[in-house]
Amino acid sequence: MTLSAHGLSIRRGGRTLLHPLDLSLIPGQVTAVLGPNGAGKSTLLSSLAGLIQPDAGRATLDETDLSRLPPAERARRIAVLPQTPDLAWPVEVGTLVGLGRIPHHGARGADADDDRAVQAAMARADVTAFADRPVTTLSGGERARALIARALATEPDWLLADEPLTGLDPAHQLTAADLFRSLAGEGMGVVVTLHDLTLALRLADRVVMLQDGRVAADGPPDRALSPDTIARVYGVRAARLETADGPVLGVSPLS
Repeated sequence: MTLSAHGLSIRRGGRTLLHPLDLSLIPGQVTAVLGPNGAGKSTLLSSLAGLIQPDAGRATLDETDLSRLPPAERARRIAVLPQTPDLAWPVEVGTLVGLGRIPHHGARGADADDDRAVQAAMARADVTAFADRPVTTLSGGERARALIARALATEPDWLLADEPLTGLDPAHQLTAADLFRSLAGEGMGVVVTLHDLTLALRLADRVVMLQDGRVAADGPPDRALSPDTIARVYGVRAARLETADGPVLGVSPLS
C-alpha cells in the first residue's frame, strides 16, 4: 500500500509550489513533513491525497494513479485532515464523525458496522463526552479532536493530517501524538505536517524536510533534523538536549 510521488510538480498562478520530486511512503510509519511557511507542505499533502491534479508527474497508491481511482475508493483508503476546515454548520459532533463513513455506504443509511466505527473513533480521539454538542460550540482544540475522529471513522489505510496538533493544549498534543504512533503501529500509514521540531523528533519514524518546494532532507529524524539542515532550511541554530522525557531541540538566531 505504498503512497508515492513520481516526478510530482505543482504550479499555481505562475509560481512553482512543488518542483519535480520523487517520494515513496510506506504504511506502518509516521512521516512528518516539515519546512518553513510556504515550503509546499500542504500542497504535497493535497497532491498525495489526490485532491489536486499535478502539472507534471503523478501520485500513486499501490502503483495505481490516484486520478484513476474512483473517488469513493480513494476516500475509503486515504483520509484527509485539513488544516483549515469549514465547520460553520452547527451539526452535532456524533453526526460530524459519522460523515467519515459516507465513502463506505454512499446514500444508504448507517448500519451496525458504521455505528461501531463511529463510536470507536470518538473514543480514540477523546470526544465521546461531547458527542451531542454542536461543533460550533466547541473550542479550537475540541474541534481538532472531532475532526481527527471523523478521519478515523473512515478506517482508512492512510491518514494525511495537515498541522493536526495546532490548537490543541499540551496534554492533548501528546495524546494525539501517541494516537498517531498507535495507528502506525497497527499498520496505518500516517503523514503529518508539523512546525514543532521537537515533536517531530519524538513522533516521527521519518522526516521529509521541504524548502521552496524541494526536498531538503529525507530520512530518520536524527539525520533529517541535523543542526546543519535546520540552519540551512530555517536560518536558525539548533542544539539537541537530552532530557528524562526524551530529546529536545532548542533553537536560537544564527548571529
